[in-house]
Amino acid sequence: MSGVFQMANYNGGSYVVIEGKREAQNFFIIMKGKLRTQKEMQYAGEEASQVLGPGDFFGVESAMSGHSRIETVVALSDCSLIVVNHDQFGLLIQKNTPVAMKIIRSFSVKLRSFDNTITRLSFRNAVEEDPQHLFEVAEFWFNQKRFNHAAYGFQKYLQWCPTGEKVSQAKMRLQNMNKPMVAPAVPESNINRTFKEDEMVFAENEPGRELYIIQSGRVKITKMVNGQEVMLAVLQPGDIFGEMALLDNKPRSASAIIAEDATMLAINKTNFEGMVKAQPQLATRLITILSERIWMAYRQLSNLMITDPLGRLFDTLLTLAEKNHVKIGPKASHNFDIGGKDLLKMVGFDEKKDERYLMDLLKNRWMRLDEGKLICLDLQELEKQVAFHKKKVSMDRKREKAAAR
Repeated sequence: MSGVFQMANYNGGSYVVIEGKREAQNFFIIMKGKLRTQKEMQYAGEEASQVLGPGDFFGVESAMSGHSRIETVVALSDCSLIVVNHDQFGLLIQKNTPVAMKIIRSFSVKLRSFDNTITRLSFRNAVEEDPQHLFEVAEFWFNQKRFNHAAYGFQKYLQWCPTGEKVSQAKMRLQNMNKPMVAPAVPESNINRTFKEDEMVFAENEPGRELYIIQSGRVKITKMVNGQEVMLAVLQPGDIFGEMALLDNKPRSASAIIAEDATMLAINKTNFEGMVKAQPQLATRLITILSERIWMAYRQLSNLMITDPLGRLFDTLLTLAEKNHVKIGPKASHNFDIGGKDLLKMVGFDEKKDERYLMDLLKNRWMRLDEGKLICLDLQELEKQVAFHKKKVSMDRKREKAAAR
């Protein structure tokens, strides 16, 4: 494989990648030596650093998403690395499918870890996915008079928890709705699927078997939080969803409901590796989407670590600019195409009680509202403010650790 891709050697103590660096085109697979990863923003419970060795890889998220680096990697010893350009992922699959599969599987685990931490920090009462919770989700839909969704939830509860505590209640609900005890069988050998509007693709807490690639139509992704259903996303043609349950064999973290008649490709565990080999461009799309999600999840998580409300607003704006691949530089301006209330909602603030934070934001001469939309007149100043607030969090954490010793 090393004959196909470029090789790079680094001396011990060298910085291979630096967090925040933009225009990251390459990722790395370790052939020889050891390296250490470290991140500027550490959340409680996360390891401060990780040691990598031969066969491990790093930098994939940034290279494949086209965003800035989300970690710093330092060589602990003299190292030999395979350098893979972002447009060579398909070639990597053809030359070394096991490495490509290892990358995809690790992404699933990493993304679920980020999502769980974000949910825990944002919604304190969120519970871990478990098929036993299918009954509560179905009961919520039943009380909302969404009987087709409720029937699906109760049927899946009976399927996955045949000796569960709520079996008799689930059967009674299905009888009252005049619904069958078993959901219609899905021919998993058929890769092409069609769904009608309002139909369930899968329910939160249901063990996952497949990922889906939307060919036409739209899909709503929702999650139960504190007894209420929260809309997470509306997916469009070309989007991929359900990949985490497929790859790490855990229950679904959210529900997928058809918003508009849809056709999809359904990829299951049996045909997944064959699909990766046969259609490397599809696997490249999958890894690009996962890379984007991981980058956004890390930025969202690091935002939650910032204690100053104004700092969180600054960081959210910078993340939006970087997500849209806006060039950051002195006097570079950007119209965010969102209003002040939209920004407050994105950060989880109350649009009335927390309006003073928006006023503080607009006191900066390089920020303004124009026709109800937020505009930054100097993205470099915005970046400096974010760096200041992140540095403050890092220093505070170091002081807390020193005081605890």
